[in-house]
Amino acid sequence: MTRTVAVIGAGIVGVSAALWLQRDGHCVVLVDRAGPGEGASFGNGGVLASCAIVPVTGPALPRGIPKMLLHRDSPLFVNWRHLPRAAPWLLKYLSVCSEENTRRIAAALLPVIGDSLEQHLALARGTAAERWLHSSDYLYAYQSRAAFEAERFSWALRRQSGFTWDEIGPDRLREDEPLLDLSFRFGIRLGNHGYISDPGGYVRALAAEAERNGARLLKAEVTSIVVDNGRAAGIRAGGETIPADAVILAAGAWSTALARSLNIEVPMESERGYHLEFLEPSEMPRGPIMVSAGKFVVTPMEGRIRIAGLLEFGGLEAPPNSKAFAHLQRLAKAAMPRLKWRETRQWMGHRPSPADSIPLIGEVPGAAGAYVAFGHHHVGLTGGPRTGRIVADLIAGRGSNIDLAPYRPDRFYKARE
Repeated sequence: MTRTVAVIGAGIVGVSAALWLQRDGHCVVLVDRAGPGEGASFGNGGVLASCAIVPVTGPALPRGIPKMLLHRDSPLFVNWRHLPRAAPWLLKYLSVCSEENTRRIAAALLPVIGDSLEQHLALARGTAAERWLHSSDYLYAYQSRAAFEAERFSWALRRQSGFTWDEIGPDRLREDEPLLDLSFRFGIRLGNHGYISDPGGYVRALAAEAERNGARLLKAEVTSIVVDNGRAAGIRAGGETIPADAVILAAGAWSTALARSLNIEVPMESERGYHLEFLEPSEMPRGPIMVSAGKFVVTPMEGRIRIAGLLEFGGLEAPPNSKAFAHLQRLAKAAMPRLKWRETRQWMGHRPSPADSIPLIGEVPGAAGAYVAFGHHHVGLTGGPRTGRIVADLIAGRGSNIDLAPYRPDRFYKARE
């Protein structure tokens, strides 16, 4: 049966859902407050990081926070004015920092991101977006084997999840990635990964493909989801009511209020991320690199290198932190000391971060035909196509070939009395 589906959010998740819905023959209305390919879908690190199943909330996080707050190379920044408001979420966030919970979260993330490259290839094949999609290895660069061994729990968890890699000594590391400083003497190279050389352009091209196939694209703020007799009936956006047979909420960090209107009280904060772009660099990395000491990625892009990372608790309203940009640039210069470039561009954006580190994917109880698909933390680009396919399959009545229990939105459902 052909249905009209309103998709709230034109980032990678929403656009992926729109395309998969169209391939099932449905009509799509795609609405976004800023337009397609903005927000975190524009400013992410560009890496299809299938191996990124280990959440930030690992068992070492609570005892490591004091050191991170004091260390000049720490990837953690805190807006102290926002901290009282974020405190209830932060307590829940820290409550999952155990080995048992980390294994549970990793098991939940693996089906969504573990085959990211294949999912992106299936989504983008035959579209203009395909030009920005590249298969590649993913290099983790360490200054010593001891630094790698200090992360043994994370790597053991990846191995148990089926990931394999090559260990690289200093000579091979120099040969494989000559851009890195000589202080890097150990590396891990994972195959079957990839990157997007212009994330914003990639998502915009996918949205243009959806529009070419008949989708209506609307740049507007969605003010409410219309629910009639326990069933989603449309949305209100841009001063009009848009009828629909189903609604997908995929608005990233801006999903909280609309989710609340569906009785989904998700404890979620923005984990603010930053990137710098070095335009017309003197040389390019051969593929994406995770510089482990500073927890930032270096990604080759069209005519530029993107340096992305950091973690700041500062909410949705505060302006970017100039110290974070300076911090990223200092770390990038130390990692690639001979690199030169013509111009630097800056960006700050918002990662949608539920307190339990697992995205919300599925139909909302009490509102048949209303679906949520948000909360991907640092792996939205990586997991976007798979997530979009899951909700499209649910709308088609096909169910899913993975267990959707970990992502169920009703884990945060609070029925009104």
